Parts: sequence; structure tokens; C-alpha cells
Amino acid sequence: MPTEPLLARRRACLRLGAALSLTPFVLGLPGQIRAQPAPAGADTHPLTGGHGEGYHSPLSPFAPLPKRDDVVPWSTLAQVEQRVEKSRLVQVYAPAILALNQRTVRLQGFMTPLDPGERQTHFLLTSVPLTCAFCTPGGAESIVQVRARTPIRYTMEGLVLEGRFHVLQNDTFGFYYRLTEAVAVR
Repeated sequence: MPTEPLLARRRACLRLGAALSLTPFVLGLPGQIRAQPAPAGADTHPLTGGHGEGYHSPLSPFAPLPKRDDVVPWSTLAQVEQRVEKSRLVQVYAPAILALNQRTVRLQGFMTPLDPGERQTHFLLTSVPLTCAFCTPGGAESIVQVRARTPIRYTMEGLVLEGRFHVLQNDTFGFYYRLTEAVAVR
């Protein structure tokens, strides 16, 4: 099953990024990759991990997500901390996030396919576009695992999805959030 190894690699990359306090990378000129400094106030502490809602480089070829009042903002989903309990890191979610659990919500983000193909039913939604096939520009709080009701056409532009939101505890792949029965909306 190709999805599980890919998810395991993405999870390992997230851990590595948190452990090394890596900043996001963006593509420069053809054949070049340049590290960009994290924005002021970004949390890159190796124990807490996380990078907030992510950093959208001004050099990105993709436009940032437009402000919308009908979607849950990534700044809300970034209100999660980690603490050590019995030699394990556990998530501590803000009340605003816990209030969304099992509710129908709208989220806006960028599609990251997990399988080849023009239409996707299982993919990741990220707060900012990815610049590397196995690295994310933010922490786990800037990613939502999506299970679509029907296949959704792949796009490199931002999209809005509606579905049932799940706040996860101790997910096998390290995800904090999942959206199920998702459909694309305008």
C-alpha cells in the first residue's frame, strides 16, 4: 500500500524538522534552494516542535490564501502545545480547537496528494504550499489529513473544503487533525 510508507516518510520529516529546528525552504532560481529565516516570533523549539500556522514565503509562486470569514483560520488550529507526560509528547489543544471536534467545518488550504492521479480522495491540506516533496513549511498543526466523500480534482491553488473535523490524540502518523466526508466548496 503506497500511502502508508509515504505517510511514514512525511511523519519522519516532521520529526526531523522539529528536532533540528529547521526553517522552511523555498525554491530559488532553477536548481537552487535557499533557506529562509523563520518569521519573527515563530516557535521552533525542538521539544515543542511546531511552527504555528506556517510561513508563506514571498518568493513562493503561489498566492497566499485570501482572508475568508467562512473558514476556520489556521491561527486557530495553531493553538496547540505539546508537553511531556510519562516520557511521551502529548498535544494540549486550546478550548477553541476542542469545540470544533466532530463538527462540520470549512477549511482553506493547499492540497498535497498522497497518491498519483488527477483526482484525490485521501490527501493532506496544508496552511501554505509545500516547497519540497517530503517537508512541510510548518508543524503538524499546519496540516490536516483529508478523506474526501468523492474524488477531488488536484490543484496547486488554494481550495476550500467542508467536512467533519476530528481532533486527534496520539495518531499513529503524528497528525493532529483529520477532515472526513470532505467536499470542495467555493
